[in-house]
Amino acid sequence: MTAAVVSERERLAALVFGFFPAQVVQTLARLGVPDALGDGELDLDALATRTGADPGALRRLLRAAVGLDLVGVSGSGGYALTPAGQLLRTGVPGSMANLAQLFCGDVVWRSWGELEWSVRTGGVAFERLTGLTSFAHMAADPHLNAIFTEAMAEGTRAAAPGIVAACDLTGVTTLADVGGGDGTLLAAFLDAHPHLQGILFDSPAGVGDPVVAERCTVVTGDFFAEVPTADAHVVKSVIHDWDDERSAVILSRVRAAVPDGGVLFLVEPVLRDDPQVLADQRMLLMSDLNMLVCTGGRERTETEFAGLLTAAGLRLESVTRAAGSGYSVLRAVPA
Repeated sequence: MTAAVVSERERLAALVFGFFPAQVVQTLARLGVPDALGDGELDLDALATRTGADPGALRRLLRAAVGLDLVGVSGSGGYALTPAGQLLRTGVPGSMANLAQLFCGDVVWRSWGELEWSVRTGGVAFERLTGLTSFAHMAADPHLNAIFTEAMAEGTRAAAPGIVAACDLTGVTTLADVGGGDGTLLAAFLDAHPHLQGILFDSPAGVGDPVVAERCTVVTGDFFAEVPTADAHVVKSVIHDWDDERSAVILSRVRAAVPDGGVLFLVEPVLRDDPQVLADQRMLLMSDLNMLVCTGGRERTETEFAGLLTAAGLRLESVTRAAGSGYSVLRAVPA
């Protein structure tokens, strides 16, 4: 084989075996290894006792984690987290503990195993496996729903500063966060704008235990039916969960709640139309397939978003990249 072929084989092998490290990360988080280690150090027996794991198998998992630079080993044989491993602890700044458990765990993992079926049929693998939509399945499983809610909050906390900075709230006194989960994003808006009053809107399961209280009203309901009225609405990471037909319904309900002079801030990643730059959007391309197998939704281009907004009676005014995140803020007003 030529050097070029060897290089391409190595690159392809990294893709073929890419799911192996994902399960190491997920299993560490699921067992609670990062939380057990914390800022300190434990030997194998103590760590096995705290996590309820088989010592021999745990040693092998930890050896892999050392190779992935998630865990380090001291001269005395104790295990401690590396800076990357620290991010698998729950509740720490930048944590990805729940994200790892959600996207690499159980039914999402099995749904990806049905990617071929989804591509052949256009069907949602998650629903084939569970008999329920992803949101209905999570609503019926309090533990999984808690993981999902915190996973979404983990991602939102990292992106919130850039999103808030990209939204011009001049003249806005009330802001409704539609599908806002536990209110992590709305809390960031309220912190940045002391004059602002917030409305947190989601399903009862979606809201869970809200993290925002002051200057905020919590309203539960169904965004396919009705959305609260406010001066401005923010809709983050909602539309990509749904197909075009249902996305248009959601946006139409938002349009009905937007007053004259009101504004919608649609917060989503935006796919580029140019195939030459897709290599720079690999995570977004994987997210698009995740929507295919798990929800029936999709990631979209700016042109596709503009079409959805137009169908809902809204006009896309501008698209602003939210600094420090993979999101863009699509500002839309009544047409």
